[in-house]
Amino acid sequence: MNLYDPFVPQLIQTVGQARKWLDKAQALAEQKKFDIDVLLGARLAPDQYPLVRQFQSISDGAKFTAARLAGVTPPVFEDNEKTVEEVRARLDKTIAWLKTLEPAQFEGAEARTIVLPFMPGKGLKGLDFLVKMALPNFYFHAATAYAILRHNGVDVGKLDFIGELPFFDV
Repeated sequence: MNLYDPFVPQLIQTVGQARKWLDKAQALAEQKKFDIDVLLGARLAPDQYPLVRQFQSISDGAKFTAARLAGVTPPVFEDNEKTVEEVRARLDKTIAWLKTLEPAQFEGAEARTIVLPFMPGKGLKGLDFLVKMALPNFYFHAATAYAILRHNGVDVGKLDFIGELPFFDV
């Protein structure tokens, strides 16, 4: 199985959905007349990352995971976003980069050894890395960003998290 097919399009969709959450946050800020950028410092707990870092982690999770599995170097983003517009731009750059990847780059990725910088001398097979570490981490940050926005009154629901589904008539 080529890991591109069940993985990269889903990353693109989820990063795109995260961008849409910001659009809904913008609508709330306009309605309630508050500075939307205030939300970037919101967090669910004192020891968790603020919203801006959750969005940076969504971006990083998508690009680093895809890059490791494809055997390519990911783009470097500076983690210096201070406004919602800058976060939107980062998410857009992430999606654009993910769209440059080709299924052929992921051939054999399930068996590829993935070495992580914070675990020197250790490795994971590509499939274990994806299923047991990378995807749970990616979705953790996506769910946390979603929860912070919802907790702050942004009108997002489950379908805003999931996104479009390819339904067909039966």
